[in-house]
Amino acid sequence: MVPNMSDLLAKPCTAFDGHRLLLSGPLVEVALAVKAVTDNRSSNAILVFDDATGRVIDLDLRGSEADIVERLSQPPRMKAGRYRPRADEAAELTKDESSEPRGRGRPKLGVVAREVTLLPRHWDWLAAQPGGASAALRRLVDEARRSGGTRQQKRSAQEAAYHFMLAMAGDMPGYEEATRALFADDRPRLEECIADWPQDIRSHLLRLTFGVPAHSTLLRAE
Repeated sequence: MVPNMSDLLAKPCTAFDGHRLLLSGPLVEVALAVKAVTDNRSSNAILVFDDATGRVIDLDLRGSEADIVERLSQPPRMKAGRYRPRADEAAELTKDESSEPRGRGRPKLGVVAREVTLLPRHWDWLAAQPGGASAALRRLVDEARRSGGTRQQKRSAQEAAYHFMLAMAGDMPGYEEATRALFADDRPRLEECIADWPQDIRSHLLRLTFGVPAHSTLLRAE
């Protein structure tokens, strides 16, 4: 699914000027704030992080503000791969789907056909479920997603915190111990390991990991 322009511009992110938090907010606001700072000085020490992944966002800040907004509005290019057909394959699939007769009263839901390998007893069980094998598989997947949502959210938060920590504090004392505490979900130990780190780095790391509000959402460079 390709994100729309509003989603791209509103992506939550955070900019750091050295060890100091510059701005947290929508990507478009952060990008324009970073441009305003960098236009007034020669420093290249500002890093912008995607709050969802903790990874650095490579921003192209050339040109006017309108130029920057236009570039940020463009979705990233997707490469053909295992789960994305090449252009010729996609065209053939579309052609086949359009020529396939549809049952009366049954809307097209965008389902995708792929091979599934199961043991005979699994097929027997699926065939006995209401709606047949496909409907049963969809229900099982939805239930698994709901039950595993909290665990996945925690894991995603830890991964984002790890990527941020690696970029900003990889050479700071206590980094390795902090990493172990992070993935052990040991908050007291993590806070102990990062106690001597710069305040804004500590605060943002805890916000990514546990949802604790950042110490500061806006600090203007002198």
